[in-house]
Amino acid sequence: VFSYIAEDMEQNYPGELIVEAVYDFDDEDNLEITFVAKSNKTTVVNLTNHLYWNLHGEGSDKTILDHELRLNCSKVLEMDITQIPTGKLLDVKGTALDFTTFREFGKDIDSEFNNMRNFRGYDHCFAVDGWQKNILQEVGELRCKATGRKVTILSSQPAAVLYTGNWLAGGCPVTKSDKRYQDYAGVAIECQAYSDAVNHPEFPSIELQAGELYCQKIVFKL
Repeated sequence: VFSYIAEDMEQNYPGELIVEAVYDFDDEDNLEITFVAKSNKTTVVNLTNHLYWNLHGEGSDKTILDHELRLNCSKVLEMDITQIPTGKLLDVKGTALDFTTFREFGKDIDSEFNNMRNFRGYDHCFAVDGWQKNILQEVGELRCKATGRKVTILSSQPAAVLYTGNWLAGGCPVTKSDKRYQDYAGVAIECQAYSDAVNHPEFPSIELQAGELYCQKIVFKL
């Protein structure tokens, strides 16, 4: 259990926010991450986990461009050139962002759709189909045919940000093998609320009322 207290007006956010992130393996060795928070003033909260996956394994020197992803997401947030959502949701069908069936990252990573080429790959927020508040549901599955490894992702959050490690080279710490990470060395699927929801009232709200308990869960089934 990791905990943190953000003081009132820290980074200009109102309220003293008490946060816990709980990491646990269940009886089937699935990794469960539970976020709990409470504030003494009405504020905004959007917590996630930024774990990177490379199913080739540590020290393989291989990228995730041959990994395949399936997402239960038929819509994606439209992004402007500075990676800020416009407020519009786009249909993914037939585009490079269509992960409704398994798609390999490297296949269309240079697409111009929704500013992908400007972002050097995938860095987009997907809306989870059929999302219901406080209900844990499957978001998708990541797999690597070369190793046979896969991870199924479940979340209680309404969205997931897909990031293919487009800018990992140069700035990251050394690996366990005492090497340097390269671009596309890992992929993150960050289950969260819609990006920039605080500025888009049409998105599911990230407002947390004073005294209300915030609780969200992510599960990785390996």
